[in-house]
Amino acid sequence: MTPAPLLRPVRVAIYTRKSVTDGLDQAFNSLDAQRAAIEAYVTSQAGLGWNAIGKRYDDGGFSGATTDRPAFQALLADVEAGHVDVVAVYKIDRLSRSLRDFAKLIDLFEKSNVTFVSVTQAFSTASSIGRLTLNILMSFAEFEREVIGERITDKMQATRRRGMWTGGRPILGYDVVEKKLIVNPDESVQVRRIFELYLDHGNLREVVAELRARVWTNKGYVGKRGQTVTGMPFTKATLHGLLNNVVYRGQMRVKDGVVAGVHQPIIDAELWDAVQARLRGNRKNSGAEVRNKTGAILRGLVQCGRCGAPMLHTFTTRGALRHRYYICSKTHNEGAASCPNARVAAGKFEQFIVEQIRVMGTDELVLAKTAASVAQLAADSRQQLADERRRLELQLRGKRDDGQRSQMEQRLREVNAEAAAPGDGTVDIAKLRAALKGFQPVWEQLFPREQERILRLLISRITYFPDGGKVDFELRPCGIEALANEATT
Repeated sequence: MTPAPLLRPVRVAIYTRKSVTDGLDQAFNSLDAQRAAIEAYVTSQAGLGWNAIGKRYDDGGFSGATTDRPAFQALLADVEAGHVDVVAVYKIDRLSRSLRDFAKLIDLFEKSNVTFVSVTQAFSTASSIGRLTLNILMSFAEFEREVIGERITDKMQATRRRGMWTGGRPILGYDVVEKKLIVNPDESVQVRRIFELYLDHGNLREVVAELRARVWTNKGYVGKRGQTVTGMPFTKATLHGLLNNVVYRGQMRVKDGVVAGVHQPIIDAELWDAVQARLRGNRKNSGAEVRNKTGAILRGLVQCGRCGAPMLHTFTTRGALRHRYYICSKTHNEGAASCPNARVAAGKFEQFIVEQIRVMGTDELVLAKTAASVAQLAADSRQQLADERRRLELQLRGKRDDGQRSQMEQRLREVNAEAAAPGDGTVDIAKLRAALKGFQPVWEQLFPREQERILRLLISRITYFPDGGKVDFELRPCGIEALANEATT
C-alpha cells in the first residue's frame, strides 16, 4: 500500500484588533473571542496542513482607519520575511477599514504568496470570487467609517454652535473642568500681556523673542492617560494662532463663522479689535516692512485718543499728487460717524514727532522730563511685578492642586528673576543727549525704513487726540539705552 503524501505545513498568522469605539458588541468582539473563533476555523483546516503559529498579533484599542498599529506592523514584517503563509482574521474590517490601505495589503500578500482569509465571511483570496467579494465588502466598510466620521463632526459642530467646548488640546489661559473652560487666573494675565505686547511691538518675531526671554510658553497640561505634556516655547505660528483664537473673546468658531461661547472671555472688545486690526494691516503690508514704499515711518505706532483704536496709514491720489493720512481704524472700517474727523495729514504729523525727538537732545528741560518719564515707566513695571508676586504668594498658600501649584511656582520664579534683573530704570541724561544728538545730522539722509526703525526703538505708542490735535507718546526705556549704545559705538 502506497503511503499518503505528507502535507506541507501551512503557517497561519492570527490577527485580532479591537477599537476603543466598538460599541455594543464589545464582549463578543473582544480579542480573546476573535482568537477563539479563528483558532476553531484553523483547526477545521488541519487536514490541509493548517497550523496556527505561536506568535500573537493582537492590537487592542487601535482604529482600523490607520495601519500604524504595533502588532499589525509586526505581522507585515513577518509576511515580508517569509514566515507566514496565511493571514486569518475574524472579519475583514479587523485588518483595515480603508479601501486604499487594504488594496496595498492584498498586493503585498500576493507578492509574498500569502493567502488572506476572513473566517466569518466564508471567503479567501485564493479564489477570484473571493477577491471580488472582498473588494465589495471593503467598500462598504470604508463607507461606514466615513459616515461615522461625518456624524461625529456634525455632533461637534452642533455642540460648538451652543458655545460649548468640544475638547482638544487645552489653551493658555483656561483650564478644562468637567468639559468646560474655566479661566486660569495666572495664565489669563499672561494672555492679556501677550496681546498688549503685540500692540507694543507690532511684529510677531519681536514678541516671540520677548516671550522666550520671559520663558513664557504655550499651555502645559496633564493628558487623558495621565502623561504630563510640557508647554512648548512660542513660535511665530503658535503666537499668531493665539492672537487669532476667538475663544479669548468669549466665542467659539464653527463652520459658518463664530458664535457666543458659554465661557468667560479673557480679552475685552477694545484690545481684541486693536490686535485684529494690526494683524490685518501686517497681512496687507506683507513684505512692506522692509520696503516701506509709502514712507510711513509711524506705522503701527499711532492710536486714536478718542476711541483707542489703532490709526492706519492710508493715502489718496489726485492727479500726480499723493496725499497721505493716518486715520482711525474704526472710522476706516465703520464709517466717519463712528469716530468723526479722526484723521491727520501724515507728512506734518511725522515731522512734528521727529521734531519732538530732536528737541529732546537740545532742550535740557525736555531731557529731564524724558528721563523722568522713562523712570516712571520702569517704576510702574516694577510695581506690576510686585503686585503679581504678592498675588501668586497668596494663591500658593491655599493651592493644593499639584498641577496648578507647579505652574504658579514656575511663574513666581519668573517674576522674581525679572524683578531682580539689573538696572533701576534710570536714564543717564548725558548718554541720552548724546544718543539723540548723534542722529540729528544724518536723519534726512536715512531711508524711510531706517527712520522707522529708529522711531520704533524710541517710541512704544503715540496717541493722537482728534479733538484739539493734542499728541502724547510713550518712550521705551530699553530703546533709549539701545539707541544710546548705537550712537556711541
